[in-house]
Amino acid sequence: MRIATWNVNSVRARTDRIMDWLARTDTDVLAIQETKCKDEQFPYERFREAGYDVTHVGLSQWNGVAIASRVGLDDVQIGFEDQPGFDKDPEVASAPEARAIGATCNGVRVWSLYVPNGRGLTDPHYTYKLDWLAELHSNAAGWLKENPEAQITLMGDWNIAPTDEDVWDPAFFETRTHTSAPERQAFQAFIESGFSDVVRPHTPGPGVYTYWDYTQLRFPKRQGMRIDFVLGSPAVSARVDKAEIDRNERKGKGASDHAPVIVDLSD
Repeated sequence: MRIATWNVNSVRARTDRIMDWLARTDTDVLAIQETKCKDEQFPYERFREAGYDVTHVGLSQWNGVAIASRVGLDDVQIGFEDQPGFDKDPEVASAPEARAIGATCNGVRVWSLYVPNGRGLTDPHYTYKLDWLAELHSNAAGWLKENPEAQITLMGDWNIAPTDEDVWDPAFFETRTHTSAPERQAFQAFIESGFSDVVRPHTPGPGVYTYWDYTQLRFPKRQGMRIDFVLGSPAVSARVDKAEIDRNERKGKGASDHAPVIVDLSD
């Protein structure tokens, strides 16, 4: 089974590109982030025409996550337990944003995740990001504790570069989000709970990225970040045959600023 994750940065703007990519890569399950549309605006029919069931949650022109599967789509769950919202007004608790959706696809529990950006180290959104990750970790660790043999993938745009190898210039990010110690510790907590980065063993070395900013010619200059991940439970990790980052999909007019990340699971 081939699974993948892709921050498409607007599903409506890139529907044709996504459909072409799915056909070309023969992908069975795609976790999608940053759809940037409400549920009623999502191009469900295009996915169905291509043989995919799809579930989506989108509340506005921002955020939005989906899962498209041609191998089953069961037990859909929007958000995880106690998922925080972003409290712009400390006196009013905000509802969770459209950042997490889970479904079971051919026996694998797939989560499409769009971790909050954080914006700045002193921004309230940074605290929100850490709280969001802490609640996700509490849930994920609980799932594994309840069933150590569970097949679970935490897939998506994590907005964290866990090591200095995962950014083009560590000094550039010293005063920015994505590489701060608390963010990296939050990511590491998932590893310590039994999940593993199943892509890294197949994509070793520095200079291997999944995201390149549109500005400053970051892509042609190879100035990127590795912030999109597939974290697998032990049962999933044991099935990984191959993994890759489709860097070519970042090229050309109309490309997303993220590349798809692909993982092949054995039967």
